[in-house]
Amino acid sequence: MDKTKVKLGEEFRAAPAYRTYYYINLMVVLLLFFFSWYIPLIVLAPMEVTTIISLFLGIPVLLITLLTLYWIPKYYDTLLYKLTENEMVWRRGVWFRKTGIVPYNRITNIDIEQGPLSRSLGIGSLKIQTAGYSGAGGGTGHPAEIRIEGVVHFEELRQFIMGFVHGRKQVGTTGTFESHQDSVLGELVKIRKLLEKRK
Repeated sequence: MDKTKVKLGEEFRAAPAYRTYYYINLMVVLLLFFFSWYIPLIVLAPMEVTTIISLFLGIPVLLITLLTLYWIPKYYDTLLYKLTENEMVWRRGVWFRKTGIVPYNRITNIDIEQGPLSRSLGIGSLKIQTAGYSGAGGGTGHPAEIRIEGVVHFEELRQFIMGFVHGRKQVGTTGTFESHQDSVLGELVKIRKLLEKRK
């Protein structure tokens, strides 16, 4: 997993390009929904109208933009993920912190999401679907989705996680796990002992 820079038991975060992704989205929103009509208005409208609109719309938009510019790097710094042998852990949130723990045996599917902008930045996100489990608070009985956002080698990371999903199975109702390889090896040992007894 050198390519993905993910090591078992160590925290990892989104790629720096994920911050850029948020900044570009902010610029696009401002250009499409504010500057596209505000700049022509300043040029064409009388000074009194421009002043009123600037007070009632321009100042709030400026404050929201500044708040978003403050929030983006803070949010990026809180995005943390960790993979262990039995589960994945995620944390995020600037003002409201969220932490989740997802056992591999609850994962049903992992989809890759990549829009035009994230594709151009070379990043993607993994949408992890789980069966009847949601975060650290325990089961809810409803499928949940967890996202690993803004990673570079998302294909390799998906395969890495799916290796744990497919390589482990739940035994009984105790929530303990047994490796497929260990169970196959155990069966082979039993067969060998039976064959030796017949000789």
